[in-house]
Amino acid sequence: MKVILANPRGFCAGVNMAIECLEEVIRIFGSNIYVYHEIVHNKHVVNRFTEQGVVFVDSVSDVPENSILVFSAHGVSPVIRQQARDRNIRTIDATCPLVTKVHTEAIKYANAGYNIILIGHEGHDEVIGTMGEAPESITLIETPEEVAALEFSEDDKLAYLTQTTLSVDEAGRVIESLTKKYPDIESPPKADICYATTNRQEAVSELAQQVDLVLVLGSQNSSNSKRLMEIGKSAKKQAYLIDGVNELLPEWLEGCEAILITAGASAPEVVVQELVQHLEDHYQAEVENAVVREESVRFPLPKELRTLQSK
Repeated sequence: MKVILANPRGFCAGVNMAIECLEEVIRIFGSNIYVYHEIVHNKHVVNRFTEQGVVFVDSVSDVPENSILVFSAHGVSPVIRQQARDRNIRTIDATCPLVTKVHTEAIKYANAGYNIILIGHEGHDEVIGTMGEAPESITLIETPEEVAALEFSEDDKLAYLTQTTLSVDEAGRVIESLTKKYPDIESPPKADICYATTNRQEAVSELAQQVDLVLVLGSQNSSNSKRLMEIGKSAKKQAYLIDGVNELLPEWLEGCEAILITAGASAPEVVVQELVQHLEDHYQAEVENAVVREESVRFPLPKELRTLQSK
């Protein structure tokens, strides 16, 4: 059996920053740290921090006053920030800078009187945070069919934004429908779908042609990981999203001569290596590294944390 390891895969710069941020907060303040939502959407990462005493919450009301609260990589709305201030909670913002970019664009367009069409998945943490920046100005859609149902007139000022972790192809189809219906709709000068999402999708799209099976390491609530699995399936290959080797079913491997392994942007490399080791030990797998794109992006820790480090 041949195993192709997709590169790039796994942690992106935003995830690396958020995890490093939380590790540093633990180092400085000790235990009894709170995080609003999951720091990143990955079960292994969340469990590791839970074992260190970190408490993940879905409501600011669950955080005791005068505590330390870290905002996750997916960002939060102004309402959540105000709730934290009202409870005298010290916050540290681990929002990915690329998500912050979308928030800033939403504020800019709303202040300029635009109706904003946000392309994204309802209920996703990132979408909730972005919509919270200008709730009266934003309409959420996900499919080209929903574009057809929009009732804006040609006189309305329109702009579109996207969730950073969407499928490039899927988002492209929605954008095509939007621009066809509203030729004057505006968009940011640089696309919102992040570099890491794009690169990982490109790698799977290119390499899937060489294999019988695509295995994506990542959690079920990880949007970008799901997109990688869907790209594998769209290439007419068996494709599965698993958290780790313990979820691998032997029947998936029957008749497979070549397997592509990748990982979502929030999945740690350790789960990839555990899967590779299993395939080497039990299936005499020969591993090949396939590099489609090189990445060198790095984001600094939040300013408030850097200030604490310098004291």
